[in-house]
Amino acid sequence: MKEVAEVQFREAGKIYYFDPAGLDLRLREAVVVETERGVDMGYIIRETHPIDESKVVEPLRKILRKATAEDWQRIAEVRKKEQEAFPIALREINRLGLPMKLVAVQSTLDGSKITFYFVAEKRVDFRELVKQLAGIFKTRIELRQIGVRDEAKLLKSYGCCGRPLCCATFLRDFVPVSIRMAKEQNLSLNPEKISGLCGRLMCCLIFEFENYSRKSAAEEGPRETSSIEEAGKEISAEEKVDKEEKEDKKVSREGEGEPSPSEDVSGAK
Repeated sequence: MKEVAEVQFREAGKIYYFDPAGLDLRLREAVVVETERGVDMGYIIRETHPIDESKVVEPLRKILRKATAEDWQRIAEVRKKEQEAFPIALREINRLGLPMKLVAVQSTLDGSKITFYFVAEKRVDFRELVKQLAGIFKTRIELRQIGVRDEAKLLKSYGCCGRPLCCATFLRDFVPVSIRMAKEQNLSLNPEKISGLCGRLMCCLIFEFENYSRKSAAEEGPRETSSIEEAGKEISAEEKVDKEEKEDKKVSREGEGEPSPSEDVSGAK
């Protein structure tokens, strides 16, 4: 067993294990940690607890310290720098005529790396853009292409229900959603009513799908004989639902899991 603390860097973002380094940590407390991207600030999502070593990805990085007043001042400066970097990057994108839409800018706490998130219909050759941005900001530059679902997650907004988007508040990972989930719940198949702000099927379609599918299977009866049986075996109603679901066209979720492959180019001078 190994002692770890769980840290999150943004709301509804992924959770990472860190070595608590003997610190007395409290829930939602801000801490400064060393990541692959550089030194950054995160928040304690779960206090120090033991975990099986097989679940830990080595090397387990340490929590450097609890956030100090200087760290909070620094993070305010970083956020200001991110806001200033956005129009500069947008200007360079337009100057180079690149077919991409800039979504967000994020910088590490120590300013050692700036990441630019963008969406595009196809892969974009942004090597010249990286060189230009590295020359302007004098630090490492990363351009990361993301999907439309990740765009909605980063920008945040409100859904048709009037509440903040699920992906921006509590959904850490995207899971596949199919049109069958709407059919099973007897919802209107009007794209405008079952699509989210990202233009894809709403994430909430999956929340009650399992209950509806169980209800449908129960109403059909415990077992049902298929017209085409394999080796004379009976196919249950639940198995039939699974087979029909596989035949339905799945709607691909952009941004499922980790964002699209990115390019990390060192541009420090």
